[in-house]
Amino acid sequence: MADTLRLPRADGTLTSYRLAGATPVTPPGGPIRSRIAYAAVHVVADPLAAINPTLEAALDWDATLAYRRYIWSLGLAVAEAMDTSQRGMGFDWATAKELIRRAVAEARGIPGAVIASGAGTDHLEPGPRVTLADVEAAYEEQCAFIESVGGRIILMASRALAAYAKGGDDYVKVYGRILAQVREPAIIHWLGDMFDPALAGYWGSHDLDRATETLLAIVGEYAPKIDGVKISLLDQAREIAMRRRFPRSVRMYTGDDFDYPTTIRGDGERCSDALLGIFDVIAPAASAALHALDGGDLARYGVILAPTLPLSRHVFGAPTRFYKTGVVFAAYLNGHQSHFKMVGGMESARSVVHLAEQFVLMDRAGLLRDPDRAARRMRRVLAVAGVE
Repeated sequence: MADTLRLPRADGTLTSYRLAGATPVTPPGGPIRSRIAYAAVHVVADPLAAINPTLEAALDWDATLAYRRYIWSLGLAVAEAMDTSQRGMGFDWATAKELIRRAVAEARGIPGAVIASGAGTDHLEPGPRVTLADVEAAYEEQCAFIESVGGRIILMASRALAAYAKGGDDYVKVYGRILAQVREPAIIHWLGDMFDPALAGYWGSHDLDRATETLLAIVGEYAPKIDGVKISLLDQAREIAMRRRFPRSVRMYTGDDFDYPTTIRGDGERCSDALLGIFDVIAPAASAALHALDGGDLARYGVILAPTLPLSRHVFGAPTRFYKTGVVFAAYLNGHQSHFKMVGGMESARSVVHLAEQFVLMDRAGLLRDPDRAARRMRRVLAVAGVE
């Protein structure tokens, strides 16, 4: 049957799966007002570029920018050139600069489009002679470029700073210097080591309580220069405790891809805004749910997001850093790109069993825009793995 597929299971067998027939989620139009909601978006590789894909990056610019227009059309904001775009996993700063330049220019032509871009230190070559001054200079270079093209800044966590800082005071020094220079309030991004093992011990300590205090000290001292803090620790309790201690002017942007519905909804005292990689995958549902929240319909909000949680927890399952593969796979299934190729050859970072389960979870959540097309594309992926 056209709507039935044979999907692989973890035990090596195949099982028949009949498409659920769920109605694809279609959000209402218009801006989202109750929260700021960034989707950290992926990039579309050029599958025909004559490059070594493990060493070089080449993008399909038309498809990459078209996806950003799609995100903006849903009322979501774009977090550009972040870890979802594979910064630190094959996507270099030179290509990121061009992406940021093009995306910021694209946003200018779209009423209401919001974009902020990742500034880090990933062009800094590691080595024993790297100093904190070098880290500061690397941050300054990337921040200056983003501001030169009219963009706003997300201060990404720095592998170089994690490697060379001696303690929390070094983080206070570096972040203080950078925040003192930004033209507009920036978003600070705390990316946990489940997303990037090289960031273990960030903020100067492997003790998360001590690390939290260092970050809170920076927020307290530089609050006028901070729009918000994006926490990607997959730790809901810590996020809620931290946001209660933020000045009212500083937003908490949840990066918790395991428990985002409750942190965004709030606890009656404070709520989180969002900067999430999973919003790339579930963009229509995220938009529809946030529009329901705008109208005070908490029940509808919960109903829409509930089936997206199993999907998100699967996509971001351990090893979490390979979630980008699931993000691009979703875009391929939904026709946002014509192929399932990634920068750095990262399409191979998840097993076909993992991808088959993602297909099922997307179907059940109503996140296959055209189920027939998605099924055809799933069959292509299966055929490459020998499932005819």
